[in-house]
Amino acid sequence: MKIQFLGATREVTGSKHLITTDSGHTILLDCGMYQGKGMETDADNRDLGFDPAKIDCVVLSHAHIDHSGLIPYIVKLGFKGDIYCTPATRDLCALMLTDTAFIQEQDVRTYNKKIDRQNPHKEKGKKYKVEPLYNQQDVNKAMRHFVTYSYDRRFRLFDDVLLTFTNSGHMLGGAICSLEIYEDDKDPNGHPSSATRRWKRLTYTGDIGRAQCHILPSPHLFPQCDYLICESTYGDRLHEEQVVTEEELLGVVEDTCVYRKGQLLIPSFSVGRTQEIVYVLNRLYNDGRLPQIPVYVDSPMSTNATQIFRMYSDELSEEVQDTLRFDSDPFGFNTLRYITDINESKALNHKDEPCIIISASGMLEAGRIKHHVANHISDPRCTILIIGYCSPTTLGARIQEPGLKWISIFGLDRRIKAQITKIEGFSGHGDWKEMIDYITRSQQVNQVQKVFVVHGEEQSAQAYKSHLEEAGFRSVSVPEKGEIVQL
Repeated sequence: MKIQFLGATREVTGSKHLITTDSGHTILLDCGMYQGKGMETDADNRDLGFDPAKIDCVVLSHAHIDHSGLIPYIVKLGFKGDIYCTPATRDLCALMLTDTAFIQEQDVRTYNKKIDRQNPHKEKGKKYKVEPLYNQQDVNKAMRHFVTYSYDRRFRLFDDVLLTFTNSGHMLGGAICSLEIYEDDKDPNGHPSSATRRWKRLTYTGDIGRAQCHILPSPHLFPQCDYLICESTYGDRLHEEQVVTEEELLGVVEDTCVYRKGQLLIPSFSVGRTQEIVYVLNRLYNDGRLPQIPVYVDSPMSTNATQIFRMYSDELSEEVQDTLRFDSDPFGFNTLRYITDINESKALNHKDEPCIIISASGMLEAGRIKHHVANHISDPRCTILIIGYCSPTTLGARIQEPGLKWISIFGLDRRIKAQITKIEGFSGHGDWKEMIDYITRSQQVNQVQKVFVVHGEEQSAQAYKSHLEEAGFRSVSVPEKGEIVQL
């Protein structure tokens, strides 16, 4: 078989890895969208590097858009196969892909208006405007291709290919994907040797969760593999301890909302991160430690995603299970309100009372939070709290630059007077020590023949490569985009 690395190579978004077996089956591991550069990513997303009509199936590790976001696009372009994932991933994709289609339509509308202004005298016959990658109808069509299997159930994709999902602990429904492919071994010259035909074991981690998370279980050990494709988002960093993170959050709330009488804005991914923040605030509320201030989750998708988390409560952590014994709703408390109506969202910008506003998107590239930040970034009473990874070119990353005094939001320069704070402990990705510990507990290191490090910026990926080598893994590489490896 061969692997072609088509995305998330020496960067974090756009996960796509194409497996072609010796028998001719084509299996796409994830079909993620490039994110974080606005319309600059449009060309990268349109240039897939493969013909969707020739792909037999997609194996989807989880629902985050940088792993699933181009699925409607490949269906639109002729993909006719099945998309294999866990049940929770399917339900979250139905929600998240719909939202992504809506955001695309908004972004394209804004971009085309800008192009019209820049080109008042268009050349006849020359195309300036762009179209969305896909729309809601394409999403509806794509959802009919999803086929779901539970964790730890070995099933057959083809006569010579088996697949098992293992809980990755990264997000609800997230899975480590373990493939078994029956093929001939190769002789030293690379030629098939039918005398040594065997099952080759290839595992794709998708994204790996934290060793300890409030709402999700720790990643489960996965079957032994011969070849490993592993993420490296935090391959060069370590997280704070969970208890410290909770105390840090309470400290930011008290400093902003009690002492400075300001508003605390938390950009947060709608799925996973928002639910964890709400759960921690719920714990503080139950313990009588949360100040009596309004808390708003201002995001229709966060509201709907929370309902899905409630549906799959049996897949959540033991901590959540314990909480459910005395608290019927660990994602709700008396001072918390979920907002879906756009007019209510706009009204928050005119409130002067101390409060907490949690809203998408986590990297500040779109959504309601971007409007809240634009309206409050010049208020010294307020705090913008970053709680997760932001790609280098995003507003969420740029706003954290030391000493930055001004920043452009919606085309207007804004003076930065609000406090910009970061708590990394809420990340859904394991740090390098957590990932190394998890993988070495799952695997007999000397049986892993090759490791491919993906889904990390260059510095992070190279650092994680070194950590893997120090742990005893051999033949570790950081693929480049488009690179093909024969196994």
